[in-house]
Amino acid sequence: MKDVALRASVSLGTVSKYLNAPHRVAPATQQRIRDAVDALGYTRNEAARQLKSGRSRVLAFVALELNNPFFGEVAEGMERRAAEDDLYLSIVSTSGSAERETDYIRMLVQQRVYGVILASGTTRPEAFDILRTAGMPTVLMDAYAVSARFSSCSINDYSGARKATEHLIAQGCRRIAFVGGENHTYQIAERLRGASAAIEGVEGVALEVVPTVDRSVHAGLRVGRELAARPSYERPDGIFAANDSLAIGAIGALTRDRRISIPRDIAVVGYDDVDFVAASAVPLTSVRRPREVFGRRAVDLIRDQVDAGSPGGAIEHVLIEPELIVRESSIRCV
Repeated sequence: MKDVALRASVSLGTVSKYLNAPHRVAPATQQRIRDAVDALGYTRNEAARQLKSGRSRVLAFVALELNNPFFGEVAEGMERRAAEDDLYLSIVSTSGSAERETDYIRMLVQQRVYGVILASGTTRPEAFDILRTAGMPTVLMDAYAVSARFSSCSINDYSGARKATEHLIAQGCRRIAFVGGENHTYQIAERLRGASAAIEGVEGVALEVVPTVDRSVHAGLRVGRELAARPSYERPDGIFAANDSLAIGAIGALTRDRRISIPRDIAVVGYDDVDFVAASAVPLTSVRRPREVFGRRAVDLIRDQVDAGSPGGAIEHVLIEPELIVRESSIRCV
């Protein structure tokens, strides 16, 4: 660092400031330091810096599943917000395993990461205890929890699912299938709860729960094939899928059977409104979760805890309302 400072004709403190908070250094000075770093081949010892500061510049995102495009788009929003504070985003996936998540959390605490954003919905009490004992800045994402221990940033999945199911009912659907997965996952359970609430008291409307092993396009294809094989009077006339991947897969399988038309015979609604669904063969109606706002807000909540000096010093719970985006896949009534 002294060599870099000498070559760039700046103080050692300015070099340190550039390395830790470049936005606080004038652009021209940044360029001089950058040129000196390149010329000298200087590489900072990140382990030593972390030992001195007590915290790394790595922000960890623990996601439920990476085969869902929604999580990738949320991560992009996180990464852009993190970069503004000179932080780096590290992503791990639990694949729905609470045991794997606990192992990851233990590892992240040992590495003294900047903060942890949890979006798995399957966190064990043991993992929460590890985070709390370590004083780790933590945000529970996609799992609304009013607690003095952790901040949370969530989408109102109950409300979004209810809107989706009410839309199918308004389109004349009376046999609705919720294609979703395991109820022990918080997000999925909330969507099922919202769908169930929408049909309460509506005469002649029934809700069938169709479980899936996961929530991938392939799982949607399997469900679609199973539904297509049923007699027409046993098929649903409306599908509410727990995410867009399931919905796209189901539509793909159903439309291969020339006797079945989307949405005339089966109206379909997905969830998340990821980028590609508007351009699918049958543009998909979906519940939009504001991904950029979601990701950025979670990072802000971590930063607030760090600035407060302790996780308990800046606890906040943010609940974001989703929006139903209606497209061709569900429009049966004009």
